[in-house]
Formats: sequence, C-alpha cells, structure tokens
Amino acid sequence: MIENNKSYGNIFLNGILNDNPIFRLALSMCPAVGISTNVMNGLLMGIAVLFVQFCSSLTISLVKNFIHPRIRIPTYTLTIATWVTVTDLVLAAFFPVAYKSLGIFVRLIVVFCFITMRLDVFARKNPVFPSLVDAVGMGFGFMLGMMAIGGVREIMGMGTLLGYDVLGFRPLLFFVLPCSGFFVVGFMMAIFNYTEIVYNRRKREMRSVA
Repeated sequence: MIENNKSYGNIFLNGILNDNPIFRLALSMCPAVGISTNVMNGLLMGIAVLFVQFCSSLTISLVKNFIHPRIRIPTYTLTIATWVTVTDLVLAAFFPVAYKSLGIFVRLIVVFCFITMRLDVFARKNPVFPSLVDAVGMGFGFMLGMMAIGGVREIMGMGTLLGYDVLGFRPLLFFVLPCSGFFVVGFMMAIFNYTEIVYNRRKREMRSVA
C-alpha cells in the first residue's frame, strides 16, 4: 500500500523529476534518439506512451490479485501489447498523418522498459487511483522529455519550432540526424542532473541556516 505521508502530488512529480524515464532512468532511449527530431513528433509519441501507460496500469491494478508471481512479467507484456495494438489501430484508422510520422516506433512501445517497471514496482502493489496518478506522472515525464529533446533538435537543426520559422536559417542540419540524438540527450541529462544537485544543495543550506 502507498505510504500515508506520500501525497498524490509527490507521486505525480516523481515521474517527471526523480524517476523521469529519459533524463533520470535513461530507459526507452530508442524513440528519444530516433524520432525526437521535432516537438510534434515528441508530443505524438508522448501521448501514445501516456495512453498505454495509463491503461496498462489501470488493468494491472484491477487484476493484481489474480496474477501469479511467476507469470507476472508475461502478464505485463501481454497487457502492454494489447493496449499498444489498440493505439496502433486507432492511429492508423483516425490519425493517418500522425501514424505515418511515428511509424514503427508506436509498436516498439511494447518493449519500453519503464512501462513494465512501473507495472511491477507500483501498479501491482497499490490501489487503482494511486496507480493511475503514477502512470500519468511517468507518461508526462516521458512526454515532456521527448518534447524538450525535439524542441532543441528542431531549432538547432532546422531553425523552426512547431513548423514555424524562428531563426530564418538552418544552423546545423546534423541535429536532425539520428546520431545527434545521443549528444542532445546526454547534454540535457547533464543539465537536468546539475539542476537537481544545485537545488538540493541550496535546500540543505537553507535548512542549516534555519
């Protein structure tokens, strides 16, 4: 069960900050590197992952008492695959442009490690509502990470943001190539971690003064 002193706000923020799938856990890096060439791709992929995480956490939290420990991982995989199939079919039927933009990366959501991890460490151990809050936090953390990476690569590579010309020229086309994703992700990880270190240091200093 969830600890009494841990609010839903903390659970939500945990997925965005402390356990951010991209910048802290460094999981599911394939889409972060391969498809995050612009903000829109990051947003679309983030929405798809958020939906799968939400529905999978809901499913596992509801049926957790019926899952034998020895088959829990195959059960998670089957659950995720079911919701990924739903997402894939809905995108193909109603949002063909988005489906074409995301391509095979939608189907790769099945093997996203952080989704399976949250099902095992949280959804199967907590009630439905906290599990949904955790799912939304992790989903938003992934989405914001993808959008941030996509924004940097779009501006630096194409000189645009959300398709609008903001620089008037293309600075470095290198940033829209797949290999550049590793450099952008690494650089943003460093900023993310450094910001947290500075924040924690100032927090400790304020406590010591008080």
